[in-house]
Amino acid sequence: MNKKLEVLAPAGDQERLIAALDFGADAVYLAKTQFGMRAGPKNFDDEGLAAAVKMCHDKGVKVYLTCNTLPRNEEIPLYENFIRQAYEAGIDAAIIADIGIMMLTKRIVPDLPIHMSTQTGIVNYASANELYRMGARRIVLARELSLEEVKTIRRNTPEDLEIEVFVHGAMCVSFSGRCLLSSYLTARDANRGQCAQPCRWGYYLMEEKREGQYFPVFEDERGTFILNSKDMCMIDHIDKLADAGVTSLKIEGRAKSAYYVSVITNAYRMAVDLYNEDPQNFRLPESIRSEVFKVSHRDYCTGFFFGHPSECRQYYADSGYIRSFDVCAVVEKCEDGRIYCVQRNKFFEGDALEIIAPGKTYVSLTAEDIRDENGEPMGDTRFAARPFSLKNNTDKIFPRGSLIRKMV
Repeated sequence: MNKKLEVLAPAGDQERLIAALDFGADAVYLAKTQFGMRAGPKNFDDEGLAAAVKMCHDKGVKVYLTCNTLPRNEEIPLYENFIRQAYEAGIDAAIIADIGIMMLTKRIVPDLPIHMSTQTGIVNYASANELYRMGARRIVLARELSLEEVKTIRRNTPEDLEIEVFVHGAMCVSFSGRCLLSSYLTARDANRGQCAQPCRWGYYLMEEKREGQYFPVFEDERGTFILNSKDMCMIDHIDKLADAGVTSLKIEGRAKSAYYVSVITNAYRMAVDLYNEDPQNFRLPESIRSEVFKVSHRDYCTGFFFGHPSECRQYYADSGYIRSFDVCAVVEKCEDGRIYCVQRNKFFEGDALEIIAPGKTYVSLTAEDIRDENGEPMGDTRFAARPFSLKNNTDKIFPRGSLIRKMV
């Protein structure tokens, strides 16, 4: 069962794609401007997709295209050209939720591997086996399964049917992302990639004869955000996921920042590599675990993997994010004892910083001798997106794409 685990990273646009590639993804999932479940990010047009696929394949990274909305009648005629162009661009698989779209895809591009989306709601081996017989190469299991249930599905399905699970990121309060709250309250259909996330809102009661008087809804003493899920984090349990027969570890976050994609992909890359070195004695060091807390996140939990989450899955106090670090700069090069960067956020001389490079845990440094692109002293990095350099007071050389961050 202990086959090589795939680290699958999100790519909502070109910047996030580069972040995933730089920080060690084995595969990325992304969308074109139609038929994807995240309409908010820029996504990729035809030309952009072809360029993205080439960039990934040049690095030995696979590209999975999300086609996992539930299309309406008027969209079906558009799909043939959509999927044919994606196939010609060289995608490695299509992620699909709708059975009709699955079979249509097989008729149009029969050689294209099909991954069945978590939106399909696969919770048992009977469904998995039928989808396999219909031509699915991989199944993305519903997020509501325990590891024991995943093991049972693995034991009762063909060995060449791959199993993918979400291991990190935002959780949806509804079953496998199938929700009508957004559609009802905002006319934005979550099943068509337009979710407004009303599950993150605070709610109150109003008595019909006391208009304008709002009364808090208390599920308990902690507050009124009764639908607000915690984020998932399984980085401590790579060995258990491998033992359950999982093929691919999927990181949620096509709408998240490039910094998020970089740090979380890097953390799971290091964790998986550490597991592969000695599967029998895997133990995650704090230096890797701490990385997942240095991006914007909600309180973490392990979802349903260890049984029903009961009280540990919802967070009632608020729906905000925990943010302890800001990315300050992206490294361009290191030479002559200096680090050359492009600014992302302001910092000052004397500030304590961290640099994170692909495949490495962070290195501490102090901001010293900040200079602009002409070598003139600056004192701080107040100018947006401006090139600058600072003294490299570490004994490390950091590759292009490394990130400098600061505690907020």
